[in-house]
Amino acid sequence: METVEVSFDQVFNLAQRLSLVDQLKLIARLGTAMEQALDKAELPEKSPRPYLYGALADLGPAPSSEDIDEIRREMWANFPREDI
Repeated sequence: METVEVSFDQVFNLAQRLSLVDQLKLIARLGTAMEQALDKAELPEKSPRPYLYGALADLGPAPSSEDIDEIRREMWANFPREDI
């Protein structure tokens, strides 16, 4: 049996000539064929994600909520300034 090379554009032009119902049937069949091909294909295994717990431990403890509130008060103490 001889195989014939068919381009995407040729297939697309032929599919456009089909009725709307036949275009939908074509899409359904292609979808089924693609699902079957994916089921048969061996997908590469994903590498495991690195465990991030403790990744920033070398930076020391996080600031407490009291520290954050105090710094926020200091930052906004002179807002709005009168000299601007």
